[in-house]
Amino acid sequence: MSDPLYKKELLRLAADATGAGKLDHADGRATVSNPACGDRVTVELRLNQGRIEALSHQAQACVLTQASAAILAGGAPGRTPGEIAALADAVRAMLAGAENPAPPFAAYGVFEGVADHAGRHRCVMLPLEAALKALSEPAEPGGEGA
Repeated sequence: MSDPLYKKELLRLAADATGAGKLDHADGRATVSNPACGDRVTVELRLNQGRIEALSHQAQACVLTQASAAILAGGAPGRTPGEIAALADAVRAMLAGAENPAPPFAAYGVFEGVADHAGRHRCVMLPLEAALKALSEPAEPGGEGA
């Protein structure tokens, strides 16, 4: 595929689906959607001493959202809520032309082709939005989240 939005690395990240599935005993859960395209992602996370111990996602979404969710799930364990908020800011800035986020989230650089497509920025940001919402809203026991 020659489309700069859909590089092989991006497609591989989406296919690998790191963190896809449900998380037992989640402390936070949130679902967000993008009405412009119909993407929907749920993020569940478990905290331990103020840090993310585990993060999972269920994405009914395009490969941009799926790849973003996989990158997030791969790097989130051990991070604080503040670090995830800073990551969201860094990814937003990257989509506006700034540098890629630092490791362990440098893989977000795979989205450099998205910068020129403002309508697709939300696809990349959706898992981060869900994670931030999950960090601010406790999961309901046995519930499906917001």
